[in-house]
Amino acid sequence: MLATHISLGEKAGRPGYEADNPMNQKQAPHTSQSRFQASAIPAGALTGIRVLDLSRVLAGPFSAQTLADLGADVIKIERPKGGDDSRAWGPPFMPDSNGNASGESTYFHSVNRGKRSVTVDIAHPDGQALIRKLALQCDVLIENYKVGTLDRYGLGYEDLHTLHPGLVYCSITGFGQTGPYRARPGYDTIVQAMGGLMSITGEPDREPQRIGVAVIDVMTGLYATIAVLGALMNRHRTGVGQRIDLALLDVQFAGLANMGMNYLATGEVPKRTGNINLTVQPSGVFSCSDGQLMMIVGNNGQFQSLCKVLSLDQLARDARFASNALRVNNFQALHAVINAAFTQRPLAEWLAALETAKIPAGPINDIAQAFADPHVQERGAVIELEHETLGRIPTIANPIRYSDTNVRYQRPSPLLSQHTQEVLGELLGLNAETVKDLARRGIV
Repeated sequence: MLATHISLGEKAGRPGYEADNPMNQKQAPHTSQSRFQASAIPAGALTGIRVLDLSRVLAGPFSAQTLADLGADVIKIERPKGGDDSRAWGPPFMPDSNGNASGESTYFHSVNRGKRSVTVDIAHPDGQALIRKLALQCDVLIENYKVGTLDRYGLGYEDLHTLHPGLVYCSITGFGQTGPYRARPGYDTIVQAMGGLMSITGEPDREPQRIGVAVIDVMTGLYATIAVLGALMNRHRTGVGQRIDLALLDVQFAGLANMGMNYLATGEVPKRTGNINLTVQPSGVFSCSDGQLMMIVGNNGQFQSLCKVLSLDQLARDARFASNALRVNNFQALHAVINAAFTQRPLAEWLAALETAKIPAGPINDIAQAFADPHVQERGAVIELEHETLGRIPTIANPIRYSDTNVRYQRPSPLLSQHTQEVLGELLGLNAETVKDLARRGIV
């Protein structure tokens, strides 16, 4: 599937910057209604919404990419030299059309499709003025600077809310806008450690483990998207935007789900149990004659079916395993019997038998095997986009499947500053000579 490379920006018909005085001309705030126009490309759920993405690395960019997938026009602000730090986070780097490493990190490409890149030096007063003017033309601003940084630049929530009361302003930090840790930098792994997640991840006799993906960053990106959509709905009713204070550590606690509730209800500290689920049994990794599978048996009916599949009639009648609670209490004895049965036949045979019996189970795939799965391919987990310099490149599809407002893969991840002239001309009325002068001065 190839995305069509398009430009979303329509002129809003409002006064723009004067070319000879680009930093001081007053400009009216953007309202999304002005850009709900007919298009040859089917509208996305967020068509007409414009997002100013001042975030870097993963959590904020992930959220902004999701909004872009849903149809929003996302403008990514980057440093004039170097851009988003994650552009250089490699290897691995994206291969060019000849298969050679391009210098474009795969990390950056994983969370920045659908955006337009504009470079602005926000440490310079004239750069700050540009950001203020761009914010007036946007519905949402996403940022993940340290607490207080944007306030010093006159780009904090109160500053922009005064100019544009309808702006939804989403701040993502490690520890939030309040509290004794608010000034600390926040990284996913540190938060996994501090919030208890590492303490319940890994084998019981080994050291705590981080999860293989920066899962708190990803969850924070999803919560940011949810929060933005909620704030936009509230603005639809009231006409007023608001600030979103989103902290990785808060998200980590929310993500503890039943494990957090287990502690709050009982006072007992959860421990690492590896692949053993001590809520539902039998569950875990089981060894076949030529490989391993993951299985979880969720109720008594499934347990009886499993006993039939494994030809373990005596297990079905064993009083120690008559209920889930008893199976949890006696899981070691239960696993010994089940493991011995699974070793008698190959993986494929067991998977087929378990599927027929409607018992949840699956192979333990590596990433290559997972992408090669025919069901995954049928669901379209990978799409291809046409990149400016790299040619056709793969990207992981958004999992949202709407019946009407389809996800829109509007463009691949942008080159650094690829859209500076386009955006500053389209939204702020700056001509090419003015932008060249700003570039000569290092502001863009």
